[in-house]
Amino acid sequence: MTAAYDCDVLVIGGGIIGLSTAYALTRAAPGTSVVVLEKESGPARHQTGRNSGVIHSGIYYRPGSLKARFAVRGAAEMVKFCAEYGIAHEVTGKLIVATGSEELPRLHALVQRGRENGIPVRELGPAQIAEYEPLVRGVAAIHVGTTGVCDFGAVAAQLAEVAGASGAEVHYGEKVQAIDRRPWGVAVRTSSGGPSAEGRGRIVRARMLVNTAGLHCDEVARLAGDEPGMRIVPFRGEYYELERPELVRGLVYPVPDPAFPFLGVHLTRGIEGGVHVGPNAVPALAREGYGWSTVRPRELAATLSWPGSWRIARRHWRYGAGELHRSLSKRAFTEAVRRLLPMVTEDDLRPAAAGVRAQAVLRDGTLADDFLIQETHRTVHILNAPSPAATASLPIGREVARRALAQLAQLART
Repeated sequence: MTAAYDCDVLVIGGGIIGLSTAYALTRAAPGTSVVVLEKESGPARHQTGRNSGVIHSGIYYRPGSLKARFAVRGAAEMVKFCAEYGIAHEVTGKLIVATGSEELPRLHALVQRGRENGIPVRELGPAQIAEYEPLVRGVAAIHVGTTGVCDFGAVAAQLAEVAGASGAEVHYGEKVQAIDRRPWGVAVRTSSGGPSAEGRGRIVRARMLVNTAGLHCDEVARLAGDEPGMRIVPFRGEYYELERPELVRGLVYPVPDPAFPFLGVHLTRGIEGGVHVGPNAVPALAREGYGWSTVRPRELAATLSWPGSWRIARRHWRYGAGELHRSLSKRAFTEAVRRLLPMVTEDDLRPAAAGVRAQAVLRDGTLADDFLIQETHRTVHILNAPSPAATASLPIGREVARRALAQLAQLART
């Protein structure tokens, strides 16, 4: 060994997936030393903490896919975790509503998919819709009983606390600048921390690296010397809040178009009692571009130079134009909401905080739909963690931990 190790496993990224991985490592292999590096001043500052807080049932996902398996298992585990640690949560159920007859085949396909995934689904007619949501209008709907809501930011903070109590170290304000992968292990240099003897900032040495950097995961993979075969193309989801939250009792979704990885504008009563409306999905001009005014030329150039970005644009320009129109026109956004909730007016909607989704796009323009995990020597990269990643974070963390520990065991034998 040419260097003393600071830890066995170094996790880059302090969102819910990275912290769940640290939590799983401390439980699966007590005594394994774990360090988490997060560039922000606290956990869950991006995707984890900027969503509608829905505990997804798994009804949308292809049977047998990682998303389906992890979501169904993760939803139950998330409810149990929240109950155990006193985190605010509620199993509310949700409606998926068809507003026109042309949507009925897709709604019926969702019923079948839900049943294949082991999810309780109840089919509803217009009168039964009114029993759940008196002001929502539709020709048919399904009720999914296992959907809920919680505070994923609080979950992430609890994961950090519990992992820390078991020996993991979580360091905030540590942005990764360079990664040096050697035969003996991995060395990571950060932009903060005490200066090293070389005067280049803090160095952390580990046997294994786990990349859960979310919006920056492809950049971290390339820093490690791996070509991920994809790029993160950021999409901003813009939300409003209802001024009259009493218009909606729970969670109301449209029937999604399976050609796109977005669920469309929906209404979500959060754990605090307010109702989020949205999101739409528009290209962000920075990986952390939560508004049109946030532009980072280097990141935007990276998006535009990736061939897959242009192939997406050519393939889905009509859909994208509609999303852009709803972003720039409150009236258009309101009309999208009125398909589900006719009583809504523009005055009922006030702007709320936006989120950015880290969408992995392949070179051919394919939008990666499932979780994408890449293993290379001494590294595990999480390259796509789409919704329902927060819901499924506990089983995902176990899967990532399993892979990391398997590599450690193999390295110990060689």
